[in-house]
Amino acid sequence: MPMNRVQFQPGLSMREFLSLYGTDEQCEAALIVRRWPRGFECPRCGVWLARTSFERQGRRYWQCAGCQYQCSVLSGTIFESSKLPLTSWFLAMQLLTQSKTNVSALELKRHLGVCYRTAWLVKHKILEGMRLAEADRQLTGRVEIDDAYLGGERSGGKSGRGSENKVPFVAAVQTTEDGLPHLASLSGILCAGHSMTNRSMYAYQQEDDEGGHGRGGDDAVDPEGTH
Repeated sequence: MPMNRVQFQPGLSMREFLSLYGTDEQCEAALIVRRWPRGFECPRCGVWLARTSFERQGRRYWQCAGCQYQCSVLSGTIFESSKLPLTSWFLAMQLLTQSKTNVSALELKRHLGVCYRTAWLVKHKILEGMRLAEADRQLTGRVEIDDAYLGGERSGGKSGRGSENKVPFVAAVQTTEDGLPHLASLSGILCAGHSMTNRSMYAYQQEDDEGGHGRGGDDAVDPEGTH
């Protein structure tokens, strides 16, 4: 059987992850570099200059030279006001983004050593942050599109595409010129009871002209099935 090179892509091992983000200080330093790569920027007035910086309860704070607003690198993020250490947040992000089959809140609870409600909240805050970060992205260049179904087989019900427990959605993938996947956009577009047809797929692709996600391209599906 030929090797699937996608499954053997290099990634960040757990040992490497812990060496990079094993302490709160390392996590905070990584956030500072990520959020303010060119130096402190006031989240309130946008001034690129800090009047002073100081530490309070082990956390570094900056005071804006313009509006005098005081903040830490956590201000205005999903980490703000959280009692969890940054190491727990970073571990949750690592587990959620590296798993191929998703991580349940119950499994996350065991890994982080927190209660279920906390694990559920952490997971959904991270997922919502990922959604907002990608909300305005549009696929460009060469885009492949296909239908897919999400869900399992309901006990006693139909299997396959006819299952009442499956939700149809469209998967659009932006690829490189040699066909390697680069970015993906998943969208549920049909109501219950509707079927996935060439015509509905074609209508979905044309949404690009109305502010969609860059779904058109050379691989567009012809509604009459001639392509």
